[in-house]
Amino acid sequence: MLQLKKAFTLLEILVVIGIISIMVAMGTASYSTAQKKARDAKRKTDLRTIQNALEQYYSVCNYLYPTPAPASPGLVNEVFCPNPSIGILQSADTPIDPKSKTKYNMTDGGDTYLICAPTISATMGLETEAAAYCLKNQQ
Repeated sequence: MLQLKKAFTLLEILVVIGIISIMVAMGTASYSTAQKKARDAKRKTDLRTIQNALEQYYSVCNYLYPTPAPASPGLVNEVFCPNPSIGILQSADTPIDPKSKTKYNMTDGGDTYLICAPTISATMGLETEAAAYCLKNQQ
């Protein structure tokens, strides 16, 4: 009499592979979303840090906000104040966008400023670049 070996059928193996594939796809999507939310949180924290430095500069430097160096893109590269004690405004210390590795955009007029960073928003299952997160002067 022949003895049959116990083994998995092809169908059972395919079902298990399908389930594992679905779980991996869901995990990858969740990880990607978590990364985007973490980058947005970092951008917002960076902007608050820059805002805090600008407000400190304002109180130290005769109630004026710094202006960008001539012909320099991005944030303030040099501090035009007799007492440049605000380290965050120096170009080496300026926070940068976690994904694009560029400086945040700043618009200023000497007595006002506006700093912005793009954020990612998830709507209807689609992730798109939303309106920028911006902070303006507190004075």
